[in-house]
Amino acid sequence: MAVKFSMRALGFMTGTSLDAVDMAVVETDGEHVISLGPAGEKRLDPGARATIECAIAAAKGWGRGAPVPRAFETASRAIAAEHLAAARGFFLQSDLKAADLDLAGVHGQTVLHESPTQGAVGRSVQLIDAKAVAQGLGLPVGYDFRAADIAAGGHGAPLAPVYHRALAIWSKLPLPVVVLNLGGVANVTFVGADGSMSAFDSGPANGMIDLMVQARTSMLCDEDGALARAGEIDEAVLASYLAHPYFQVKGPRSLDRFDFPLEPVGGLSTPDAAATLTAFAAETVARALSEGKERPKLLVVCGGGRLNPVLMEEIRSRVGIPTATAETVGWRGDSIEAEAFAFLAVRTMLGLPISFPETTGAQAPLVGGRIVRPGR
Repeated sequence: MAVKFSMRALGFMTGTSLDAVDMAVVETDGEHVISLGPAGEKRLDPGARATIECAIAAAKGWGRGAPVPRAFETASRAIAAEHLAAARGFFLQSDLKAADLDLAGVHGQTVLHESPTQGAVGRSVQLIDAKAVAQGLGLPVGYDFRAADIAAGGHGAPLAPVYHRALAIWSKLPLPVVVLNLGGVANVTFVGADGSMSAFDSGPANGMIDLMVQARTSMLCDEDGALARAGEIDEAVLASYLAHPYFQVKGPRSLDRFDFPLEPVGGLSTPDAAATLTAFAAETVARALSEGKERPKLLVVCGGGRLNPVLMEEIRSRVGIPTATAETVGWRGDSIEAEAFAFLAVRTMLGLPISFPETTGAQAPLVGGRIVRPGR
């Protein structure tokens, strides 16, 4: 592969688990992965997490046409400050400086995601003061990656598939392959034998389990799947979840981690609820894989859910194809989304599309994203 031009970008990602700011450096020409640089994370400050939770609560009650909640501005500043603190530590740890980079890409913190419906475009809010980040880093910053796609009638999600494809090809994985990201929700990217690409949110992943555990215990998640392993799956409750209309839809589609209620597991013990929600996540992955046009040779799992051994066991038992974690194929499972937003920032800078009819349901490939530059 002859490359005449490339850029080095630092990507940031903060997921709905509200645990950390992830960072990673990618060198790319906007089409191909050329090399991967350092990666790291900073755990979210508890005060910043509380501020974000206030913004999430405000977003739940934010009606269309109503004034933007004041909590959004407060959270945007706090999230920018967390990114800059994360970058300072990252530069020291990795012996990098901003001058070694061409730009940064920031996703921001999702506090609301609503899919489009007939007669109404969707809404998706990612909070961050990108100007403050650009000023603090002294670099151009790519941000607001979802808005253009949503305004054009797309879902604005998932956005990582174009990077998943580039990473799979760079890694010389056997095609066709499926990349599964287990975050708050799960999304799948199909990369065909010819390099074609399609994607959608397959169902819940960590989000429902985390919310249930946080509501019932002092823990933030089902650590190592211990609760689920101690419980039993309630097949009737599982069937009721799988009957949700979302799973009758085919093609590009998207979810928020609050789209499925916890009431159906309300009468179950905490272990049984964890087991049932874990099985729900795994079964929706298995059903999603049946939508591919080709039988994949491999399923590669990234995101925090890959660290839950019970969830991984459930997925392996249900999908019927070889399944590997990101690390097994030489990827960095905690950093792939940060890498993706570095990649998307470069594509935005170069005027290349970041969303596609086959990934978000938009009518045409869309450039999307915005670039903000540091002032004097």
